Amino acid sequence: MNENIALKAKLLDIYRLLRTRFGYRNWWPGNSPFEIVVGAVLTQNTNWANVEKAIQNLNAADVLEPARLLSLPVDELKRLVRPAGFYNQKAVRLRAVTRWWLDCGILIAPAKADVDALCSDLLKIDGIGFETADCILLYALRLPTFVIDAYTRRAAARIGITAGEMRYEPLKRLFERCLPCDIDLYNDFHAQWVALGKTYCRKKPLCSECPLGGICQFAKSKI
Repeated sequence: MNENIALKAKLLDIYRLLRTRFGYRNWWPGNSPFEIVVGAVLTQNTNWANVEKAIQNLNAADVLEPARLLSLPVDELKRLVRPAGFYNQKAVRLRAVTRWWLDCGILIAPAKADVDALCSDLLKIDGIGFETADCILLYALRLPTFVIDAYTRRAAARIGITAGEMRYEPLKRLFERCLPCDIDLYNDFHAQWVALGKTYCRKKPLCSECPLGGICQFAKSKI
């Protein structure tokens, strides 16, 4: 218990330092929950600039609505999402996730949804992993689940939160156990980890400039 209390304090301190450096990140971009779902699928293995081009295509075709997207011939969907790369696979995944979106019917009362059950259903869709599933649940449906990515695992290991890069589920559960169950905190904290990973905690880290240099074991070892 004391270990969890200490880790909670450390994580909140990390969040404070990151928020001071990067400001509120205002994630996830999208004009509707369904557009956020589409972005979560399309952003796999590509950068956001390419995703934006694909979303612009979908908007221009007026199919950024579940029923309309499903009615679109798959070859046309592939053409529209081509800028996001891996368009054959992503078109199939988008259709599958859209069917799930329509079938689950949780938008009526998302607060009552079973997060673990919804995650389990999403993971049954070919090509949907833990990160994509949790992005959909947190950002599109505003359900309390912490998103983990490669930036988070790398930074957590370097800071000393974990002994080496922990797998997705154990690290997610660790964060959820030690942080307040706050959707807005989960949302922005994940975005802060990404900003840290892209800006400072890279494969070749910029420790001397990092806002976490004073509490990071890796940074201290380089002094």
